[in-house]
Amino acid sequence: MFNSMVDLRNAWTTESRVSRDDWLEWLKRLSIELLRASSSPALRSCYVLGQTYSQLPRDLFNVSFVSCWTDLNENLQQELLATLEQAIMVPDLPEITQTILNLAEFMDHCDKGPLPLNTTILGERAIQCRAYAKALHYKEEEFLKSPDAGVIEALISINNKLQQKEAANGLLEFVKEGEVQERWYEKLQRWDKALASYEEKLTKDENNEELALGKMRCLEALGEWEQLSNTAHYHWEKLGDSARKRMARTAAAGAWPLSQWEAMARYVSCIPQDSTDGAMYRAVLAVHKDQYALAYKYVDSARDLLDTELTAMVGESYQRAHAAMVQGQMLAELEEVIQYKLIPERRPTIRKMWWERLQGCEQRVEDWQRIIQVHTLVISPHEDMHTWLKYASLCRKAQRYMLSHKTLVMLLGIDPSLHPDNPLPIEHPHVSFAYTKHLWSAGHKELAFKQLQTFVTDAVARAEDGRLLARCYVKLGEWQESLQGIIEESISAVLQYYAAATDHDEAWYKAWHSFAYMNFETVLFYKHQPSPCSTQYISQFTVPAVEGFFKSISLSHGSSLQDTLRLLTLWFDYGQWPEVYEALVEGIFSIEINTWLQVIPQLIARIDTPRALVSRLIHHLLIDIGKRHPQALVYPLTVASKSNSTSRRNAANKILKSMCDLSPLLVQQAVMVSDELIRVAILWHELWHEGLEEASRLYFGERNVKGMFDTLEPLHAMLERGPQTLKETSFHQAYGRDLVEALEWCNRYKISGNVRDLNQAWDLYYHVFRRISRQLPQLTSLELQYVSPKLLACRDLELAVPGSYIPGKDVVRISYINSSLQVITSKQRARKLYIIDHVLICLHCQVITSKQRPRKLCIRGSNGHDYMFLLKGHEDLRQDERVMQLFGLVNTLLLNDPDTFRRNLTIQRYAVIPLSTNSGLIGWVPHCDTLHTLIRDYREKKKILLNIEHRIMLRMAPDYDHLTLMQKVEVFEHALEHTQGDDLARLLWLKSPSSEVWFDRRTNYTRSLAVMSMVGYILGLGDRHPSNLMLDRLSGKILHIDFGDCFEVAMTREKFPEKIPFRLTRMLINAMEVTGIEGTYKKTCESVMSVLRRNKDSLMAVLEAFVYDPLLNWRLIEGATPVVATKARRSKSSEAASISSSQEPSEIDPELTSGSFQSKKSSNLPEASNQPEALNKKALTIITRVREKLTGRDFSHEEMFAVQKQVDLLIHQATANENLCQCYIGWCPFW
Repeated sequence: MFNSMVDLRNAWTTESRVSRDDWLEWLKRLSIELLRASSSPALRSCYVLGQTYSQLPRDLFNVSFVSCWTDLNENLQQELLATLEQAIMVPDLPEITQTILNLAEFMDHCDKGPLPLNTTILGERAIQCRAYAKALHYKEEEFLKSPDAGVIEALISINNKLQQKEAANGLLEFVKEGEVQERWYEKLQRWDKALASYEEKLTKDENNEELALGKMRCLEALGEWEQLSNTAHYHWEKLGDSARKRMARTAAAGAWPLSQWEAMARYVSCIPQDSTDGAMYRAVLAVHKDQYALAYKYVDSARDLLDTELTAMVGESYQRAHAAMVQGQMLAELEEVIQYKLIPERRPTIRKMWWERLQGCEQRVEDWQRIIQVHTLVISPHEDMHTWLKYASLCRKAQRYMLSHKTLVMLLGIDPSLHPDNPLPIEHPHVSFAYTKHLWSAGHKELAFKQLQTFVTDAVARAEDGRLLARCYVKLGEWQESLQGIIEESISAVLQYYAAATDHDEAWYKAWHSFAYMNFETVLFYKHQPSPCSTQYISQFTVPAVEGFFKSISLSHGSSLQDTLRLLTLWFDYGQWPEVYEALVEGIFSIEINTWLQVIPQLIARIDTPRALVSRLIHHLLIDIGKRHPQALVYPLTVASKSNSTSRRNAANKILKSMCDLSPLLVQQAVMVSDELIRVAILWHELWHEGLEEASRLYFGERNVKGMFDTLEPLHAMLERGPQTLKETSFHQAYGRDLVEALEWCNRYKISGNVRDLNQAWDLYYHVFRRISRQLPQLTSLELQYVSPKLLACRDLELAVPGSYIPGKDVVRISYINSSLQVITSKQRARKLYIIDHVLICLHCQVITSKQRPRKLCIRGSNGHDYMFLLKGHEDLRQDERVMQLFGLVNTLLLNDPDTFRRNLTIQRYAVIPLSTNSGLIGWVPHCDTLHTLIRDYREKKKILLNIEHRIMLRMAPDYDHLTLMQKVEVFEHALEHTQGDDLARLLWLKSPSSEVWFDRRTNYTRSLAVMSMVGYILGLGDRHPSNLMLDRLSGKILHIDFGDCFEVAMTREKFPEKIPFRLTRMLINAMEVTGIEGTYKKTCESVMSVLRRNKDSLMAVLEAFVYDPLLNWRLIEGATPVVATKARRSKSSEAASISSSQEPSEIDPELTSGSFQSKKSSNLPEASNQPEALNKKALTIITRVREKLTGRDFSHEEMFAVQKQVDLLIHQATANENLCQCYIGWCPFW
């Protein structure tokens, strides 16, 4: 071993290493000697092969280095480090640089690391070899130690290279205004601020070349061509040849749009001919002078120069090659310009091709400006009005209002802002219409509305194009509604505008949607008016709303969910009115039957409505769906057939019976599979365990003897019916005698009224409960042959795999169900069981596995794929099903928005299939762990106490719950100060195999967290403790589970009400980029909230249907389930009081941390509320609150906040320690 170490030391010596080959030979020899000197026999055995196969030592370099590193003494380690630092600093040797960078990264991930190399050197060398993700990691470490200007500029540059504009912008928030440098603004494309800064400094030093060049770059980006031309002309004569060469390209770019050909030629002559820009601008000048041969020559030259640049950048990233791609398109279109001039008959084809090519371009103002500038060589803007109008629209949407204004003024030929009282010109109606939209966006709303009114009056008189008029009328309706709101005085005018739009373009979806929605809003307006004439008005507007929605649904090419849900609202509320009923009957035949598949849960929720006409139409529609799409209907109908409500059960069975006429085998199999899955979801052991616990609470806790018997009697009846499986038989044999005897004692009590008889019964019940409690933890897997032989016998069914049915695609049927089910266990505190033995005592069972104990189920599909599910008992999944419906709509909105589409902001969804009111299937999401599990495992590995923060708090204040708010804040902040809170950040780094993977995962993590923060806030989603958030190990995305607490239920509960709008604790923040909230997270929040607010009508449709759903809205009223609610409160209170310093957060039952126990617990759930007045009041409050959130009035009824202000206030609420410190301890606010 000693000789090996000597050889190894000789190998890393760098003496006489001069040339590139010398250094590569050094690396090769070191790699081989590391294998030879390794203390690992497995690595040493690779030494001989490594001498002949050079790739092997390179592949094993990291592990062999680590194995030798631990054997070196401190002096040798320092010597080796010095050698590595010397090697990594050698220029133009990317092989060695990459090898050492990878080694440093590997060492950072393993227990023997990190490698104590200088992070500044590693960061700089990573930038040199374009390993930007690695550079980001090291520069962020530098920033945390010392956030000086050099590090900030490097981070801005790196984030730009990685296409992380939001993160780069976030860095500026860390820098005081006076310290920001102009070039930082340029890198972040904040041209206005950069220009202002340059101009301010130029007033003090007008001859500074760098400042003049910077100002010109800003003017070019802003499209200020005249100002750019004047600036270039002013400075040109003062500058020397060197400065002119640097200024020439920007000056030429300013002269071209103004057709200043002589000035452009002067500037271009100073651009080096062997550069891409030099060749391209010379080609433009040659085309202008009709020197086509010379133009072709320059185009070819520019393309050759571009080829090298493009090849290098595409290897890194397509995004980074984007600018070069645009330049390549400009060169191709320059050649087409020559053809346009030479071959007149090709002109229509070329113009069409240019337009189609633009549609495929990214919607960026800068790109469009450069491309359409080429077109102006042969087509003036007035000849290409359509393209320039689209360009003006892009400028407006990008809030580049000056550029939008200039473009529209150029197209109009006059500047309407000089004479705002004059009507807009009528020669180009499309341009005039675009100008009014520009005025509105730029904040001149009253003027825009007035101008458009005048324009439409003139256009109607001239019998203008109906399509354009329809769009004008829709805008007038939208603007009047925005300016005046929905009030009695404005309703008539707004409806007239929308009706006129439908008259002028009968095939336009948006016109019909707007018309129907306004009628719908009017119905709601009069519904909430106390006037006796309200009913008359409702009748007047309901039929047009229904007819309008049917028309808009038939015309919609994308998602029609929002219109369909609005239609259902009118149907369910007013379908009993004859005129509305007739409109519904007629409309149903006008749309595709597939339309109704997305709202099956809402239809089935109303199958037992007492309104005869409404019920009849629902039944007819469901029967029609059952004929065309039986697979889509059979599962939800089976759930309804198991309802506690007789009317619901009968209605569902009636429809199932009609389905049996066409699909008898399918219905039979669905009922069987559903029944058996429910049997497997909740075994007799679990039913009795839960039942005895509830009965003991009712009797000993509340002295409710009747409630106790109501709980136990169904269980005894089940026992009397006899077992059907081997598992049930074994239960009957083990506990049947004791339970029968206990029932006899109960019956004696009913006759005698003697409490001793009941005590005898409870002795037996407790004995059974204790034995079951010991047995349950042993149930870690279930075999179908014991728990459900019928499922085991299932082969090649007609029934589709749950959640897999997609209309128009092949049905994936159940081939078979895996014979073994894994029971998912998570340790939680056992529930209390009250027992009496002459005196009332309260016993705690040992720590047992989770009460829900879900099963992992595998179904093989007919396509050969395995489908994994979580089979859950004791839980009502119907609310989760509706939440997934909402997420589907949100994903559609995010994908349709150009800003959010590019950033992969969709919410991770999963299938939710209720089987009954207290069981169901959830699609298994692979590669996911809860945050609680990840942090627990990390701390166990690092020998850190899981509940260290809580222990610190209890040491300082053992009676924490009884402190005042300010005292709680002090204790809470004390715990934060004495702990790091970087567990999740370290986890993301350590579990990523490379910096590149880490960077992608962290970006996905931050964005997904931001998306769900905003969507969860709108939904009022609470109870976001670490066991309800999951992290995808591969993508890094955050996934939310358990949606029991919606519409701010957690904020209004009696004990430990939540004060925060969403979870944004320090551990989540520390796992983001170095700027934390500022940057990607905040910008993503703003983008998502903007999309949600722009599409508030669609979201409100889903959420209103959610709130008014009779199967779900009982949760909104605490009084609707007094027993369950009381139980939840008592459990929470007792749990909170019994937490001791020895408890870990994982020992706290998450169900008891919030109202989710109340909302999810389902042993005695009502099917509908019996308090319609209270329910309607609560529902209206919720809907109003959601609407306030979606209009920016959630913090002030009088003032509508902008998206940025709203997001700032929400983030402040979510991160304020005075809010976090009031959370229940199981919520882990210190994490």
